[in-house]
Amino acid sequence: MALKPEDDSTAAGRGLSYRDAGVNIDAQDAALDRIKQMVHSTRTPGVLSELGSFGGLFAPNLADMAAPVLVSSCDGIGTKLRVAFMTGVHDTVGRDLVNHCVNDILVQGARPLFFMDYLATGRLEPAVTAAVVEGIARGCREVGCALLGGELAEMPGFYADGEYDVAGFVVGIADREAILDGSKVQVGDTLVGLPSAGLHTNGFSLARKILFDVAGLGVDERPPGLDASVGELLLAEHRCYLDALAAPLADGLIHALAHITGGGLTDNIPRILPAGSVARVERQSWNVPALFRYLAEIGQVREDEMFRTFNMGIGMVIVCAPGDAETLMLRLGEAGESPLRIGEIVAGEGGVRYA
Repeated sequence: MALKPEDDSTAAGRGLSYRDAGVNIDAQDAALDRIKQMVHSTRTPGVLSELGSFGGLFAPNLADMAAPVLVSSCDGIGTKLRVAFMTGVHDTVGRDLVNHCVNDILVQGARPLFFMDYLATGRLEPAVTAAVVEGIARGCREVGCALLGGELAEMPGFYADGEYDVAGFVVGIADREAILDGSKVQVGDTLVGLPSAGLHTNGFSLARKILFDVAGLGVDERPPGLDASVGELLLAEHRCYLDALAAPLADGLIHALAHITGGGLTDNIPRILPAGSVARVERQSWNVPALFRYLAEIGQVREDEMFRTFNMGIGMVIVCAPGDAETLMLRLGEAGESPLRIGEIVAGEGGVRYA
């Protein structure tokens, strides 16, 4: 629901207020009332503060760590939000945000402790705000991470009506000896891929241009050969790989991880490669999902551009010793994953080589 300021004649008679300038503090209070229970549902033993404090307080349990290191990350979900505006579906993008941020610290061997969000809009709509935050809270509950606090900003004239932006900040922890920084990667190591659930949170500017401008599809239309509407395909939630990877990480089966986000396989795998090595990715080792094939065909997008823009069906890449690959894949299968051998590390001058 949109909350409207009082009419100008009333405002003129009593002097201007913040509400006359477009900021409705009562609407903020209403939104916060809805949010409080959601935040409380994510509470973990380390949380020492309540929503409404100037800062969030968290006391981590460090008993099982020899040299604890805090690991943090900040991100958004880009123009995927435009699809939420078009469909009116706002309860999934918050979970996308949490999962993206948690994956980003997971690849360094960290588990999340707490999460904070920033949501800014032009005109506050409590129902929309509550839906976004419910998605954030759901994502936090699923990964055992406390939603410690955040900021809700109403900025009239800065965003169009019905639009908002949301960003997330995660803080996690890892034992110094268990941090993944690429130093364990060796020539001969195996590359294992874990499937994505779609675009996740990257490549949406190109995907929207192809689907809406080139193909001329509406958000509720189903592209030929695909099994869902455009809106459903684009809003497929960003997967989190924490549950599947926590045990293999603890057992030392993983040499490195690459979260396949902006830049695709082409730009993300090299971030974990030591000097003198190349990731040899076997292009035919997995079936690229139909959505990516459709985007390539309708948009006439070159293959190299596809692999540098989209995840192409692989959301996380694992590097492991060749002798551990079978055990790792068995463990991942038991955790509900469908792991794929997609290549190996070979000698070379860096980058990704597609075969």
